[in-house]
Amino acid sequence: MASKNFDMIVIGAGPGGYVAAIRGAQLGLKVAIVEREHMGGICLNWGCIPTKAMLRSAEVYHLMDRAKEFGLTADGIGYDIDAVVKRSRGVAKQLSSGVGFLMKKNKVSVFMGEATLPAKGKVTVTGEKGVEELTSKNIVLATGARARELPGLEGDSKRVWTYKDALDPPHMPKNLLVIGSGAIGIEFASFYNTLGAQTTVVEVMDRVLPVEDEEISAFAKKQFVKQGMTIMEQSTVKKLDRTAEKVTAHIEVGGKVVTQDFDTVISAVGIVGNVENLGLEALGVKIDRTHVVTDQHCRTGVDGLYAIGDIAGAPWLAHKASHEGVMVAELIAGGNPHPVKPESIAGCTYCHPQVASVGYSEAKAKELGYDVKVGRFPFIGNGKAIALGEPEGMVKTVFDAKTGELLGAHMVGAEVTELIQGYVVGRQLETTETELMETVFPHPTLSEMMHESVLDAYDRVIHI
Repeated sequence: MASKNFDMIVIGAGPGGYVAAIRGAQLGLKVAIVEREHMGGICLNWGCIPTKAMLRSAEVYHLMDRAKEFGLTADGIGYDIDAVVKRSRGVAKQLSSGVGFLMKKNKVSVFMGEATLPAKGKVTVTGEKGVEELTSKNIVLATGARARELPGLEGDSKRVWTYKDALDPPHMPKNLLVIGSGAIGIEFASFYNTLGAQTTVVEVMDRVLPVEDEEISAFAKKQFVKQGMTIMEQSTVKKLDRTAEKVTAHIEVGGKVVTQDFDTVISAVGIVGNVENLGLEALGVKIDRTHVVTDQHCRTGVDGLYAIGDIAGAPWLAHKASHEGVMVAELIAGGNPHPVKPESIAGCTYCHPQVASVGYSEAKAKELGYDVKVGRFPFIGNGKAIALGEPEGMVKTVFDAKTGELLGAHMVGAEVTELIQGYVVGRQLETTETELMETVFPHPTLSEMMHESVLDAYDRVIHI
C-alpha cells in the first residue's frame, strides 16, 4: 500500500488539533488531520458550545420569570426541553461544519477514521475508505479526553447520565442528583435547577468548585443554595440502586451512609485521556494516569511526536489546547514560540452566577511564600450591575506585596467570563498594580469593578 507523506499529521480535530492544523498550513506545511467522529471534537459537538447554548436558554427563561422586576409583563412563561435541545444541537452542527470549511480553506487533508501509530513517523487510518497509510516526521496527538466513569456509577442513558445524555436528555428531570461540582457538574446543575428540577449536588471535596479561590467558592455556594439547590460537601456517592422509575443513591456524609431517591443522576467526576489503542506504549511514550507526559513545548520525548490539549493533562480547557496547537505548529515550522504557562490560563464556569479566575488563589499564593495584598469589590457597589439587576457578585485580586505583580484574579457574578480576559492580558504583559490603577475604565461598565478591586488592595477603593 502506497503511503501519503506530510510535513505534519494531527490526530484529533478538536480545538487543539484543528487549530494546530490551520496554523501549520499557514506556515507553509503540508498538513493532514485525522478525526474518528466529528470535526470540532467534543468541545464543539458535545461540550463547550452546546452546553453554553442550553445555559443561554435557561438564562433567558430566568430573565423572563423576573420580567416584573424590569417593569415588563410576561404571562404563561414556559419552555420546551426538546426545542431547547434542538437549538443547542443546531448551534453545534453549525460550528462543526465551519471547522470542515476551515480545513478546505487552508488546504488541510482530512482523513475520517481511527488512527494508530504502528511505528515512529507512521499513522494508519481505518475508516470508510478502508485502511490508509500516512507518514510524517512530525505527529501531533490531540485525541482529547472522555468522561470518567467510576465503578457502580456508570451511565446507562436512562436514569444515570453522562454529559452526552445530559445534553440530549431522554426526559426532563424532576429530582436530580449531580455527582461532582467541577465546571461540568455545576453547569448542568445550574441549567436543570433553573428549569425547575429539584437539584442536589454531591462533592467529595470540602467545597463546591474546589479549584477556585475559597471565597469565590463560598459565595457561589451561597447563591446556589439561595436558588434552591441542595449542596452536600465532603460527601461520596457509594453506590446507585437502579429501577425503571428511580435511582436510590447511597451517600456517605459525616461517616454515615444515607439513602435518597432521584429520578435522574448526572455523573460528572472528571475526565480520562484518550490514550488507548494508539500504540503509544510501544513507541516509548510515557503515560501518567491516562495522560501523556510532555515537556513545556508539548514534546513527548519520542522524536517528532507531540501531545496537546486534554491528552497532555491539566488544565483541561479548549483554549489551552488551541494555544498549544499554535505553539507546536510554529515549533515544527522552525520557530521558537514561548511555552504555554498554565498559571496564566483563565478558567471559566458558566453556571449562574458565572465564575472565572486566572493565576493563583490567595491560599496558593501564600503557600508559595508570597506576601500578598488582596483587594475585593462587590457587585452591589457597581452602577451597571445594579442597572442590570445583577447585584450579587464580587471581584477579588491578589498581588505580590513586594513587586506589585498581579498573582491572581477571581470573580463570581454576571458576565465575569467575559471580564476575566482583562486580567489575563495584565498577567501576560507582567502588569503591576500601578499600571492597573492608572488605567481608565469606561463608565458605566462591569469592568469598573476590576479597577476598584485593584484599588482596594492598596487602600484606595472609591465606591465602598
